[in-house]
Amino acid sequence: MNFSDFLNDVKSKANELKTQVLQFKNKEFLEAAMAGSALIAMADGKISSEEKQKMIKFIENHDALSIFTTSDVIKAFQDFVGQIEFDKDIGEAKAFLALGKMKSNAEAGRLLIRMMIAIASSDGDFDSQEQAVAAKIAKELALNPAEFGL
Repeated sequence: MNFSDFLNDVKSKANELKTQVLQFKNKEFLEAAMAGSALIAMADGKISSEEKQKMIKFIENHDALSIFTTSDVIKAFQDFVGQIEFDKDIGEAKAFLALGKMKSNAEAGRLLIRMMIAIASSDGDFDSQEQAVAAKIAKELALNPAEFGL
């Protein structure tokens, strides 16, 4: 192995490690985003394709989360939806637990609330049930719902 190949190998392994570290670092945000997405999407009792598409597009376009594959995002979302469908109280408690991990990061919390509002509004109707869930999420994140018009 010549020096150039060795150097390329070292760079490749360094990039792999960086990606793994970033994924670990942002896993809590991904979990919170998918928990909130599941709560807001299910607020009116049904999940529209527009809501799903908006959530996927947000994740793909967010720098810190673009390291996750679409299948990772969908799996996390489906896990929260499945838990809520199986047992509403326990599923919601688990979702709020994931969201609560972002409470100490106001910037991440604000981004999550904006994401929830965008997802809820994507089907053309941000109804009172969705607004109530968004307000509850804001409170869980130690943010004032009025800041977001809720």
